Amino acid sequence: MKTMREQKADIRKERLALRDAIGVEERLEKSLAIAGFGEAIAFDPGTVISGFMPIRSEADIRPLMDALRKKGARICVPVVLDKETILFRELRPDVPLVDTGFGTRGPGPDAAELDPDLLLMPLSAFDAAGNRIGYGAGHYDRAIDKLRKKGMDPHLIGIAFDCQEVASVPAEPHDVGLTAIITESGYREFD
Repeated sequence: MKTMREQKADIRKERLALRDAIGVEERLEKSLAIAGFGEAIAFDPGTVISGFMPIRSEADIRPLMDALRKKGARICVPVVLDKETILFRELRPDVPLVDTGFGTRGPGPDAAELDPDLLLMPLSAFDAAGNRIGYGAGHYDRAIDKLRKKGMDPHLIGIAFDCQEVASVPAEPHDVGLTAIITESGYREFD
């Protein structure tokens, strides 16, 4: 019998292969649909929202981040400093982007570091209960734990395509579930 780690790895590989198979044009259309549904996210002006710069075959949420900024959000993106450390730097239209590791680009070290109230999170797979499988390094789990130790309770919204949904994600005690998911089919909240 496979361990939970092996089960997650199999699901991750399978769902990322399905995501990778989405053509560039179709991915753009689905990303724009995700942005449209995401614009309905309710928040107060000044709320810090973490988005992400797309890598590989992830949904491109840059139009969504721009729309949220125009509604008054302060936008930041994750920067992975090393295997253990992830922080969030403010993303502003006037700030140049630099290489930030793992094939990503983002604001450089001069950008303000922010603690997000809401995280838009890429993922490998999710289920109808809000369980998720990330990319396997645990960066978001550690970042969320760090925010919670500061007394914060960030709203966690997964960003994925419909093909990434599975019947059931094997969840471990340390896994952090989602409060909602946005796919090209819509916005769904979890209990």
